[in-house]
Parts: sequence; C-alpha cells; structure tokens
Amino acid sequence: MKQLTPQIIAGITGGEYLGDDTGRGACITGAVRDNREVKHGNLFVCISGARVDGHSFANSAFESGAACCLAEKVIPDAKGPYVLVKSTLEAIKSIGGYYRSLFEIPVIGITGSVGKTTTKELVAAVLGAKLRVLKTPENLNNELGVPLTLLSLDEQHEAAVIEMGISGFGEMSRLAEMVRPDIFIITKIGYSHLEELGDLNGVLMAKTEAFAYMKPDGVAVVNGDDELLLGYDPGMRRFTFGLEKHNDFRAENITADGVDWVACDIVTDTERFHAMIPAYGSHIALLSLPAAIIGRLLGLTDDEIKLGLLSYSPVGGRSNVSDTGYITLINDCYNANPNSVRAALASLSVFPNRRVAILGDMLGLGAPTDDLHIELGAFIAQGGPDLLICCGDKAELIYKAYTSACGGEAHFYRNKTELITALPGLIKKGDAVLVKASHDMRFEEFLPVLSNIKE
Repeated sequence: MKQLTPQIIAGITGGEYLGDDTGRGACITGAVRDNREVKHGNLFVCISGARVDGHSFANSAFESGAACCLAEKVIPDAKGPYVLVKSTLEAIKSIGGYYRSLFEIPVIGITGSVGKTTTKELVAAVLGAKLRVLKTPENLNNELGVPLTLLSLDEQHEAAVIEMGISGFGEMSRLAEMVRPDIFIITKIGYSHLEELGDLNGVLMAKTEAFAYMKPDGVAVVNGDDELLLGYDPGMRRFTFGLEKHNDFRAENITADGVDWVACDIVTDTERFHAMIPAYGSHIALLSLPAAIIGRLLGLTDDEIKLGLLSYSPVGGRSNVSDTGYITLINDCYNANPNSVRAALASLSVFPNRRVAILGDMLGLGAPTDDLHIELGAFIAQGGPDLLICCGDKAELIYKAYTSACGGEAHFYRNKTELITALPGLIKKGDAVLVKASHDMRFEEFLPVLSNIKE
C-alpha cells in the first residue's frame, strides 16, 4: 500500500489526531468497517449505524491489530490512536479520493440499472488474463464501500474495476469525485430507484453525472440498444455495445448450453471472434461486450479476452444455478426490476423441461410501481413459464395481469409462509425453478425448501 499514516489522514480530513506521538507515522495497510475483518495495520472506520455503533468495537479492533481508528465520537479509554472527525462517512470518502489520486493505473467505473455486478466481474475476469486487477468485492458499490475498495489498492495493481451504485441524484457525483474513472460503463437505463429519480430520464441524468469528473481523454462505454444511452452525448470518445447492427461491438449467434455455457460471436465492423462464457443466461453475451471493449482498449489480444471470459464466475445471489438431484434451482434473489425479471425469464425459457417462475415484489419503483407490475404480468402471458407462482402484495398485480391475459397455470400466495407450505405440492421432478424478487423480499428463504424437495 502506498504511504498512508494517521498523520496524513488527519491532514486530509481536517480531523484531530488523538494518541501518542509514535502512532502518528504508523503505516496504514487498508481500511475496514467491521472489527471482525481487521488485519494488522488496518484503519478501522467507526460507523454509527441504526442498530450498531462501530465506536463500541474500536478497542476490539485495536486488539486485532488496527493501527488507527477513524471516529466521530471520543473513544473512552482508547487502546490505540484515532483521528476524530465530524463525520466518519465524509472523512472516509475524502481519504478514498486522496488515495485514488496516488495511482496512475486505468480505473474503470461501472453503473447501470441492471447487470452492474455481472459486468464488473466480466471486466475484471478479462483484464485478469493479463493484468493484476483490483475489483469491487461483491457489491460494495455505495459511498462507504467505494472508498474502502479504493483503499485496497497497492503497488501491484495494474487496473481497477469499481462498481458504482446509486439511488438518488448527487450520489454518482460523490462517487465519481472519488473514483475519477478513466473509462465509464453504463449497462442500462432501466426502472430502478424511481422513488427518488422519478422516471427514466431521471435515471439517465443521475447515472451520467460521472462524466463531469472524467478527463477529456476519458472513454464512455454504453449500451447502444438503450435508446436513451444511444442518444446521449457524454462529451468524449464513446463505444456502444449491444445486439443491434449499429453498435460498435455486438454479439451474434448467441447459443446457450443448458446452465453450463453461453457462446457467441463478438463482432465489430472489421472482425469477429468466438467466445464462450461459463455461465447461465443468454444475457451474459450482452454483458461480455463491454468487457471485450475494455480488453481491447487496454491492449489485450482476442485470445486473452477469450481466456478471461472463460475464467468468469458469478457472484452469490445472481443467477446461481444448482442441481438439487430433483430440480434445477436458479437462485436470482438478489434484486428485481422489470428489466432484470424479463432477462431472467428469457434465460429460463431455454430449459427443455417444465419451467417454473417464483416471482415476488419489485421494490423501489416509485409512482409507476403498480403499472410496471401489471405490464410485467401481461408480458409474461405472451410466452412465459409453464407455471407462474407469485407471492407478495405487488406480485398479486403480476398474477392478475397474467391470468387476465390468458396466461398458463398460475398461483398466488399472500405471504411466504403460505407458499412454503404449498411448494412441495407444486414442484415436480425435473423442473427448472427460477426464484426472483427484490432483495428486501427475502426470497432466499425458499431456497432450502426447494433444495430439499424429494420424490
């Protein structure tokens, strides 16, 4: 890690160093917010949460080897040095931005209403075929997770891939001010966080705040099948990706081999190459395109890009597929909006046996939430699964629209307890079962039930 000490942290944040003089020059080796993750030399960031106050664990962090704490309250009987600031969240953002400025490596920022984390993993996998890459762990993509990720950079890294998630206006500006991406990817402008952002134009406005924090020679990589993104001028060099002919990079001849592989041709105006990705869901072909673009921009050969795509593996909760011995279980419980549900259903459609979709509420959609659930139900009726199971207040709208449009077999359950009781009688041997809802619906509670259904 590049030089970072409690004394430097106090200077960056305008905080007060409290501790003996020997601790001022201690080398910081990273930053964490969970005292159980502290390693020797770490900065422990005390966050005052709604249920847990990190200041209570400061001395435990010191016992585990923390070199310093960042606090917004006085730590009684502190067993080590700490920097006292007005706000630990604001301070860690300042530290993250400062620390990122010490590196000249290419930094790739990624956002979008759907597919951010998968794209981040694909880009990191491709670049990892040639470079030493730092990537956002899991989905730590907010105003706390991003600076903690940036503080994981060290001299060995040759590129960084940073996921940037937002829910309101101004958040992307605050993230981009820290990240200062050299390349910025937008996967999709879709129906997410509409409670704060209002409509799709609001989503576009919020996501594109990042371009104001990029250098003139920065590069935008956007989904050219998205009309709003296709029509947006980022004021810098731009590459588009998608399935339509007008894109700079496009995927053709997409095939899926069950749950094991997706293959496609990655095509430009001058050349093409065949790629295989060990993943479930034909949408993965679309998301492999920005990874290929980044690979090209950073000097990778087509063979290196293909090798990188072959090394991809999904992050937990996103289209993880398992064979229980009785059914094929598709765990896609992490999140849901109209775009991601449609993509999940398209991937489910490739299975040859009976296809079952268990769908719940899509949250955070704001004023149009009822209409979007109704539209989804009508859409599914056009060619949906063999069995649709809905659970939740808003999911009832999906169910009613589906049955009104003469969809196939369908069942609705008001709550999870009712559905858990009913599941063994609904599922048959050989079924492919998709489970998808917004994360706060906690549909992962169905997974052990489904995994244990036997003849």
